[in-house]
Amino acid sequence: VLLTDIDGTLTEHGRLPPHSYSALCQLAERGIYVIPVTGRPAGWCELIARLWPVHGVVGENGAFYYRYAGKMKRVFAREESKQKEDRAKLEEIRKEVLATIKGAAIASDQFCRMFDLAVDFSEDVPPLAPSQIQQIVKIFKKHGAQAKVSNIHVNGWFGDYDKVSMCKKYLLNEFGYSEGQMRSECAFVGDSPNDEPMFEFFPHSFAVANIQTFLDDLKFKPSYITTQDEGK
Repeated sequence: VLLTDIDGTLTEHGRLPPHSYSALCQLAERGIYVIPVTGRPAGWCELIARLWPVHGVVGENGAFYYRYAGKMKRVFAREESKQKEDRAKLEEIRKEVLATIKGAAIASDQFCRMFDLAVDFSEDVPPLAPSQIQQIVKIFKKHGAQAKVSNIHVNGWFGDYDKVSMCKKYLLNEFGYSEGQMRSECAFVGDSPNDEPMFEFFPHSFAVANIQTFLDDLKFKPSYITTQDEGK
């Protein structure tokens, strides 16, 4: 099984290039199950699970996984009763971030999200300074939310899930893997700080070369780093 981040890992300059998509097809043809693990929203993940040559997808930094095999299976980390309460608290954070951090914006894909708030610091806005990005993280944490930094967004949410916890649930439910099998039979590739829990858990972890931007800030680093950036 290959678990892979999407933005900055499969993409190049924000687009999915033909050679990345072709690689997904070739892996599937060779019996390697690919599972994208992304901070992207539920709406995107519905499409990815249905149309890409993948086994399934983990979205919103571990809030859920979708698996399509003739019928869509959706597994969530947080009960439905909490979602309304979470959204109200995230709305307060949204207001504070926009009032405090000049140049920050809410991600254009926010309308597709179910569980988190995504603050754009470089996708559709001029890149913010690292100090501003850390200010956004602090605002989330001040409100008791989790916050993770990707290469384009700060994603924040309520609940104790992350990419690893949902990947473990996926691999147990869909493959029957023990944690030992997960660590020995699966690999992960990523590119940014929100992938750090994956680098910690999976010994067969690697990062694309653009991880160098964040490498000094990572306590748990990938086992290998590629020689080229992003989808290359």
